[in-house]
Amino acid sequence: MTTLQPIKRQTLTSAVTESLRQRILSGEFADGQQLRQEALSNEYGVSRVPVREALRQLEAEGLIQIIDHKGALVSKLSLDDVLELVEIRAMLESELLRVAIPRQEAADLEVAEATLKEFELALSSNDIRHWGELNSRFHLALYRAAKRPNTLALLEQLHNKTDRYTRMQILLTRTMERAHEEHTKLLDMCRKGAADEAAEFLRFHILSAGHALEAHLKDKEARR
Repeated sequence: MTTLQPIKRQTLTSAVTESLRQRILSGEFADGQQLRQEALSNEYGVSRVPVREALRQLEAEGLIQIIDHKGALVSKLSLDDVLELVEIRAMLESELLRVAIPRQEAADLEVAEATLKEFELALSSNDIRHWGELNSRFHLALYRAAKRPNTLALLEQLHNKTDRYTRMQILLTRTMERAHEEHTKLLDMCRKGAADEAAEFLRFHILSAGHALEAHLKDKEARR
């Protein structure tokens, strides 16, 4: 029986971590909002241990900050921070795709295509909550054939950090149709094995989304 307790605790920690992660990414918890361990423990009906471990994991992912005398706060990224993360994504993902394409198999492309169809449905139904998640799943599906798990893990963290801003960019700049068209074009390039062309197009795709968000937010600020 004693060997089961750590497994149970880890299961609780994972469940609490995933729930909190989704609540942050969905915007239920606002930037800068304090997450109190006692309140969360009561809400989830668990002790403070899995909540504390979940908060540490989310801190490692960059979704929250744990500050002395303030506790856990939902991370708030400046526009400069977001643009920096976008640039990092563009560099890493374009190279990862270049490596992945010669190794991609039919099953890899089928997963990407199925995810793209889900993304199209979410866009058409205005299912904003899932835009960032599906966007990330589509991109990562194209990269898995590269067999670089450490880079993929890093990218998943970057996607989580920028998820809210991905959804914001698509929503505020009204580029739903463009996002779908560019994803479709990227998938076609992968099918053709055009590694260099696809890598360059992916870099453009990621950077242009970041620049569109930057232009929109700066214009909005100027109108105030």
